[in-house]
Amino acid sequence: MMNKITQLFNIQYPVIQAGMIWASGYKLASAVSNAGGLGIIGAGSMYPDVLREHIRKCKKATDKPFAVNVPMLYPNIEVIITIIVEEGVKIVFTSAGNPKTWTAFLKEKGITVVHVVSSVKFALKAQDAGVDAVVAEGFEAGGHNGREETTTFTLIPMVKEKLTVPLIAAGGIATGRGMLAAMVLGADGVQIGSRFLASVESSSHEKFKQMVVELQDGDTHLTLKELAPVRLIKNKFFHDVVALYATSPTPDALKALLGRARAKKGMFEGDLEEGELEIGQIAGLINDIKPAGDILRDIIADFEIAKREALELL
Repeated sequence: MMNKITQLFNIQYPVIQAGMIWASGYKLASAVSNAGGLGIIGAGSMYPDVLREHIRKCKKATDKPFAVNVPMLYPNIEVIITIIVEEGVKIVFTSAGNPKTWTAFLKEKGITVVHVVSSVKFALKAQDAGVDAVVAEGFEAGGHNGREETTTFTLIPMVKEKLTVPLIAAGGIATGRGMLAAMVLGADGVQIGSRFLASVESSSHEKFKQMVVELQDGDTHLTLKELAPVRLIKNKFFHDVVALYATSPTPDALKALLGRARAKKGMFEGDLEEGELEIGQIAGLINDIKPAGDILRDIIADFEIAKREALELL
């Protein structure tokens, strides 16, 4: 399946596994890459020495391309970038920050750079910064999200109209049919998070994975916009947030409730009541936990079936 994205990353399928905190270590990244997609190590939940270890283990687990995702709002960013360069990582996805900060530096080192955005405005800023591709992520996505609340189906064609670099769609995509829909709207590839979180190789806690499988539509909500918008499962912590909002809290009060390491407590340690549980709206369509390679092959098979069915409509 040759197109701009497969050529840019030298991969078989235009499917990228999102760099998710507490989910996407080297096991998941290498499994997706070995199956023909682009696996991503999520640096957001890793101390620098842990990131270096995962990069080295990923190199041993696959001879295919893989990437590292770097949320630029996290501390130790300079150290993380240094490790990426020292370890010879060839592809970097940046997010949650100004793409001008690191794009030129990384490209000077021969690294392909992709930036994640949630609006046309920031897609253009990323393109002007010199990125090689843009991920446009809709409101449906899990984890930290954009403030605009623009859905994927409206965001992708609006970004496509303005952009000249390759475009990757994200947010609410977990099947081949969703992949086809995104590409019909103008995307050159797709980035998928929630579906790969519910995989054998995901480093998230098994109790969290099982909870994802059991979710229905309406079980997630975007909140904490005063800090950094995040889509959460409606557990006890979420309802504590809702109760606090009823008091018209200050950002400091929200920060105090959030505390430290709450996402780790929920997603990695399995505290389903007090943890911050991040997942996308598409979780209502995820019904099982299976190997990442099987997930990718299912997506591609579904894509081919949907493509044939779409041709019958013409």
